[in-house]
Amino acid sequence: MTSRFRRGPGRKLPFALAGAVLAGALLSGCAALVLGTVVGGAMVVTDRRSTGSQVDDETIEVKANGRMSEAFGDRARVSTTSYNRMVLLTGEVPSASDKTTAEQVVARVDNVASVVNELTVGPLNTFTERSKDTYVTTKIKASLIDAKDLFANSIKVTTHRGVVYLMGRVTEREANRASEVARGVSGVVKVVRVFEVLTESELASTQRRTLAQPDRAASAAVVRP
Repeated sequence: MTSRFRRGPGRKLPFALAGAVLAGALLSGCAALVLGTVVGGAMVVTDRRSTGSQVDDETIEVKANGRMSEAFGDRARVSTTSYNRMVLLTGEVPSASDKTTAEQVVARVDNVASVVNELTVGPLNTFTERSKDTYVTTKIKASLIDAKDLFANSIKVTTHRGVVYLMGRVTEREANRASEVARGVSGVVKVVRVFEVLTESELASTQRRTLAQPDRAASAAVVRP
């Protein structure tokens, strides 16, 4: 997707038009290239991944979900969440061998750096259970936005059977704070941190890096508080 807007010298893109541009990008399926929110007519960058990583994550999720359908059909329900080329698997599969197969299939998708396999072996979740998880995820996202000392757009939230998985590129302080916020939401059974933890200096360097230049994804281990 390529968009160009021409403006005269000294003129700023009107706020209303800027909002329309953002909405149009989302509706046209180009959300992967929207890097922030519009404030005062300017784009404020809040995503800590490079542009290349964001596009890769979108592509990885589409390909991985397709391959899960091919491998299991209706026998399993596998959800893939990719952040900075690290893929989290949640959902239900019939057997331990299916759990292993799912991880192997996703690991072969182009640009996947690592896989965190949190699949549950057992029956598929009911609609009611999935609805509860969706509600918990929504509440946590809202709580992260309300927390003024966090950049909510830098954290992905996934919930499965009340277990909340947090992904993103954050500092140790942010990881602890986000976990605290998530634990305070009703319906949360446990919080699992799947963060890529950065030092304050690494974060500063990341924010200065040109977003158009893809960075190298780091493998991160699951941290269970």
